[in-house]
Amino acid sequence: MSEDRSKAYTDAGVDINAGNALVSRIKSIVARTHTNGVISDIGGFGGLFKPDLAGMDEPVLVSSTDGVGTKLKCAFQFGKHDTVGIDLVAMSVNDILVQGARPLFFLDYFATGKLDVDVAASVISGVAEGCRRASCALLGGETAEMPEMYAPGEYDLAGFCVGLVDNTRIVDGSSIRVGDSIIGIASTGLHSNGYSLARKVLAQSGLNGTDPLPGSDRTVAEVLLEPTAIYVDIVRSVMRDFAIKGMIHVTGGGFYDNIPRVLPATVEAHIDFGSWTVPPVFNWLLAQGNLTWPEMLQIFNCGIGYIMIVSPDVCDEVLGRVNAMHAQAWRIGTIGRRRDKAAEQVQVAF
Repeated sequence: MSEDRSKAYTDAGVDINAGNALVSRIKSIVARTHTNGVISDIGGFGGLFKPDLAGMDEPVLVSSTDGVGTKLKCAFQFGKHDTVGIDLVAMSVNDILVQGARPLFFLDYFATGKLDVDVAASVISGVAEGCRRASCALLGGETAEMPEMYAPGEYDLAGFCVGLVDNTRIVDGSSIRVGDSIIGIASTGLHSNGYSLARKVLAQSGLNGTDPLPGSDRTVAEVLLEPTAIYVDIVRSVMRDFAIKGMIHVTGGGFYDNIPRVLPATVEAHIDFGSWTVPPVFNWLLAQGNLTWPEMLQIFNCGIGYIMIVSPDVCDEVLGRVNAMHAQAWRIGTIGRRRDKAAEQVQVAF
């Protein structure tokens, strides 16, 4: 672009040339996420996608949107930006996955006060990696440079995905019955929830990003920036051969707020705490933050990032399938009859 034409905007704090340089740099990264349905390239006014509806009687679109939250503050603090894009994708694709949907495409929004092309390219490369793990296309996005809106060196992220499911295969929890088994699949750590508290605890601890996290062989920065697990491959593999009655993405609100979202009013979930391995970061937060396990389970995933509810007769086979895919899974509880409608639908035995 002509410097004469862009000078006024540059003087106002917006570097159009930097934006163009970013688009040029990420084009090949984005192209590597394209699936067969993509029929457009980035740079247009909208992304074009032609879904394959073969074998579907009643195709239903499923969509979800989310951000990364204050986990971004850890990226700023530790100067590492290549994983938060994975978190961004994970938060949306895992949400539509619980209804049985196959993610089709994802769009991101990156906003900052002054565009740093290297940082932005690192973030978007993470978004592309998240899309690759979710087997969906990064169809497009938006980069906004807004002087005075953000502190120097900071940015915000948002995104949304669209998926597809046959109406007859929507997983909504309506078939959950007393006696069903609750399977928990391991998280990779905090995922993208509870970071306002986690950062407060970190500040009180006096630890730096390069210090080992107590109880772990990894640094504080490595643990806190470990990206959210994407469960698409695991869940789709299980769904091919087994009936899943209900699924839960354990996000903000932990066990107590998320599990009831799929439970019929007549049942409750009985969780056996201690039936799974709790990663060291949660034990550290418990001790350093002077918290209780009920408080922890209200805020964090505590090692369980995704839950499936299945009939007891297929529980062992589903566990075997998940563990064979190099993930960890445990039978963490059962569905019981709800005897008191005034009581919570999640009962945890410590």
